[in-house]
Amino acid sequence: MPLLLSLQVAAASRVTINGRSVLTAIHKQSVAGVIQVKSLGLAGDEQADLSVHGGLDKAVYAYPSEHYAFWRESRAQAGVTGIDDALPWGSMGENLSLAGLLETGVWVGDVLKFANCALRVTQPREPCYKFNAAMGFNTASKRMAQQGCCGFYLAVDEPGSLQAGESFELMAGPRRLGIPESFNAKMFKHLR
Repeated sequence: MPLLLSLQVAAASRVTINGRSVLTAIHKQSVAGVIQVKSLGLAGDEQADLSVHGGLDKAVYAYPSEHYAFWRESRAQAGVTGIDDALPWGSMGENLSLAGLLETGVWVGDVLKFANCALRVTQPREPCYKFNAAMGFNTASKRMAQQGCCGFYLAVDEPGSLQAGESFELMAGPRRLGIPESFNAKMFKHLR
């Protein structure tokens, strides 16, 4: 059964990326205990740019923990130093770090059913320049696009609460569009 390894939230703050000040909440930090889940996401979490993150269909961002080894290796190959080499949970900007559920096993409309809430898969995450900055190298977004290790957004179908360490059930939706297919279509659109 898939497992919720860790929960992360962040307040939006200003950082300097490529010489300019930008507002971001990509730097998520792990939180302990029970966290309330509302229609717009986890208590204490913010999104800086609501045109691309947040809202009802992108209330929560989930990421497979199995991809972290790939990112550690990619950062080492890129010669990234001076940033947290351990890549703690939340380093991809995710709210939920999951084990046992990859993008290849997820379809738009599937539901992650937890003991006290239900989250519906809506779409893959699209990488941006803020992800490059968080990873510490300028081709991180390109690597995500090439590898398809994007994670996925969730809408809150049943508000409630979550806690790290709890398992959940993946309940099949209509199974018309998989996360990998949706991600590839979005990336192709951007690369044309």
